[in-house]
Amino acid sequence: MIYLIILLLLLGCMALLDARWKLFLFAHPWAAASVLAIGTAYFLVWDVAAIAAGIFLHRDSHLMTGIMIGPQLPLEEAFFLLFLCYQTMILFTGALHIWHRRGRLRRAGEQS
Repeated sequence: MIYLIILLLLLGCMALLDARWKLFLFAHPWAAASVLAIGTAYFLVWDVAAIAAGIFLHRDSHLMTGIMIGPQLPLEEAFFLLFLCYQTMILFTGALHIWHRRGRLRRAGEQS
């Protein structure tokens, strides 16, 4: 249960950053939600394929809920993949934000 709580807290932190700077979900909610859903689904399918191939194997832990959404696929994995996708998009859009801001500042400095 602790791992799920940590993942939810991390998702909340990403949402706070996103809300403050309007980087992803708060800038374009429908498109961003679609990207998150597709990205998370893609990685879940990847995990299922890896489980079927015997690459991934779930081990019981007292830190997890024990809820399985598929054979060898714990609930926490879906939240981790959602966090991974959201974090990646926050980092990407944040980098673009900084890049564009630096370009505007540079152009403003050249004009004065």
